[in-house]
Amino acid sequence: MKTKKFLLPESEIPTDFFNIQAIMPNKPVPILNPGTREPMKAEDLYPIFCEECARQEMDTVHEYIPIPEEVREKYAFYRCTPLVRAYGLEKALDTPAHIYFKNESVSPAGSHKLNSAIAQAYYCKQQGITNITTETGAGQWGGALSYAASMFGLDCAVYMVKVSYEQKPYRRTIMGVFGSTPIASPSMSTRAGKDIITANPTDSGSLGTAISEAIELAINTPNCKYTLGSVLNHVCLHQTVIGQEAKKQMEMAGEEPDIVIACFGGGSNFSGIAFPFMRDKILNGSKTRFIAAEPQSCPKLTRGKFEYDFGDVAGYTPLLGMYTLGHKFHPANIHAGGLRYHGSGTLVAQLMKDGYMEAMDVAQTESFKAGVLFARTEGIIPAPESCHAIAATIREAEKCKVSGEQKTILFNLSGHGFIDMGAYAQYLDGDITDYVPSDAEIQKFIADADALNK
Repeated sequence: MKTKKFLLPESEIPTDFFNIQAIMPNKPVPILNPGTREPMKAEDLYPIFCEECARQEMDTVHEYIPIPEEVREKYAFYRCTPLVRAYGLEKALDTPAHIYFKNESVSPAGSHKLNSAIAQAYYCKQQGITNITTETGAGQWGGALSYAASMFGLDCAVYMVKVSYEQKPYRRTIMGVFGSTPIASPSMSTRAGKDIITANPTDSGSLGTAISEAIELAINTPNCKYTLGSVLNHVCLHQTVIGQEAKKQMEMAGEEPDIVIACFGGGSNFSGIAFPFMRDKILNGSKTRFIAAEPQSCPKLTRGKFEYDFGDVAGYTPLLGMYTLGHKFHPANIHAGGLRYHGSGTLVAQLMKDGYMEAMDVAQTESFKAGVLFARTEGIIPAPESCHAIAATIREAEKCKVSGEQKTILFNLSGHGFIDMGAYAQYLDGDITDYVPSDAEIQKFIADADALNK
């Protein structure tokens, strides 16, 4: 009988977050105050974020940052997560490749998002914060933060991108069960939302819009801080528990990955699985390839431009060095709502620029085809976001079939799709479509970012 799962005991939950900033040959470009264009310090972020997250955001010195014991205790509810050899998928593809996936869908929230949600909620509670706000695309982050907020007795308001709010009603129900308040974005509850609705009453929303609304509410609410589910350095930092566990589990399997793959929206789950392995590439010159799989309809890494831009539509955030499609770019209404974001995190942007990783774009129909194959061979229905990573994995495995090379591929199964049955029903009925933005459309919105860099 073949061994399929590689499990670690609870005692192997990482004791530290891995901070890749400390070992990057080229540090990410500094975060800028949009008014003065001067680099910001951690304390400049205190009005928006809790202080510990702000300090972690700016930490370029400490390679490892201790995980608070109470956070590790909460992680023990579901960590360590399994590493699984995908024998069924390998057989279906008739590939010599060895395919492994890290199964983050087993968390109570159904995705990797809980890793940072618990940490951020803990740090807010320790500071005496009583209210937190956030945005969410498809709802995984909103559900995770709602659960984490309930753990620590925090009130939580979640601005959920309107198209996902309507497509995925049970995701907002999950938030309500955990005691949070989900709000369709754009909304009439903030100035940013009102301005967008006034300009376009049928606007379906975007992560950039939801971020603007969540930040505005945080700034105007007493004893309240904003929390983010992806993009920023401290979020990527928290997610490195994934890759640290995976490294030990790959050793148990007796293999090292030749290719590490994850879907890409802002960078949290990609960073989580990739950064601990990328350490070997940066310090020791390993030949491992790192592939970020993004939607063809929102191709910031494959067709965007590296420059300073806002992280939100209204321009409330500091200026971040990123690969961007322009902060006013409005992604198509694909079902992978967590990937509908105009820019990348600064860490991933710098690593991409320096050649440590690569990216590929995936059409929506290809992603669902891959997800259905994975479900039929491995018994797990993946989230639409994770389907992009599976599609990229299948591409690489099929290359191995052609070349005859036996490569080891590791991908992150960032979440399950049990609340995405409406999307799968549309795919099975032939109602899923693809959208490819034109060069002219992309350049139109990148021009806004260009203007910020003059």
